[in-house]
Amino acid sequence: MTILVAPLNWGLGHASRCVPLIQRFLDEGHEVILGGDGESLTLLRRHFPGLRYVYLAPLHLRYGRGKSQVWAMIKALPRLLRWAIQDHTMLQAVLREEHIDRVVSDNRFGLYSRHTECVYLTHQLHIRLPEGWRWAEPIAAKIHARIYTRYNKVWVPDYEDFEQSLAGELSHPQKGQWTRDKGQYIGPLSRFQNNPINQNNLNSPSYSTVAVLSGLEPHRTLLESEITARYQNSAEQVLIVQGLLHRPNTRIKRGNLTIVPSMGDKELASALLGAKHIIVRSGYSTIMDMEALGLLNHQPPVIEFIPTPGQPEQEYLAFWVQKRTSE
Repeated sequence: MTILVAPLNWGLGHASRCVPLIQRFLDEGHEVILGGDGESLTLLRRHFPGLRYVYLAPLHLRYGRGKSQVWAMIKALPRLLRWAIQDHTMLQAVLREEHIDRVVSDNRFGLYSRHTECVYLTHQLHIRLPEGWRWAEPIAAKIHARIYTRYNKVWVPDYEDFEQSLAGELSHPQKGQWTRDKGQYIGPLSRFQNNPINQNNLNSPSYSTVAVLSGLEPHRTLLESEITARYQNSAEQVLIVQGLLHRPNTRIKRGNLTIVPSMGDKELASALLGAKHIIVRSGYSTIMDMEALGLLNHQPPVIEFIPTPGQPEQEYLAFWVQKRTSE
């Protein structure tokens, strides 16, 4: 079987959670073609340099600098619609050139076709909106359902049992809000699954605090500045992983701060397992990574989840994972 895997280019989380899925397909003997744009495609190509790849429609979005992203997202809706249409058109062109048995789209809205099996990968079956806009959540859910019901299957990277769930109500909507005959819970996906690194096999310098940055600008840079200011006069050894794949991968040493654009999975896992304090965004892929490393229920480290301002999904996930680990 030939499978095209294409994640959304919205931070690196969508791409990183596709890594174990791609590896699973390869282990099963399938041919995999990578698809996408921007740094998400760059991440997949770094993990699988021998695989073929195709470019799909580019998506370039930024958040507003404030605490609410509602108007930024409303303004972006026409661009998102044009992007989905362009993505759909480009997929049809790829299918005319390539024999593809299955398309796996991680939240790329336009990657469906009548000519092959298409799978939509998402953990957000329930769309969380900011306070003051909760009345519109059923409308948002219906719009999202209109998108994923165009696909043959919906794969949810979470546990089916709600009590075990890492995404809570995001992946477990109220009855009738999604098509169960198409839906399947496939369990969490993390690039650290089956990672041989453990606390007795650390091979990187020890850092008291490790901060892993992610997400859209300008809030990625704003968080980096905040962490730098917090620790620049501290005695702690602090590692800041910027999450910038396009920069040369050189380490910058500023007193007690070590700053690196990106890290390989094993090196990053080793740093996280050796830390006493971890600072991360509360994105879903990050939460799956923390669980895969066994860190959610392990003290230390203390994990400081910082939601992206104005992103209610991350605000809910930070609340849910704290509730889940405290019970």
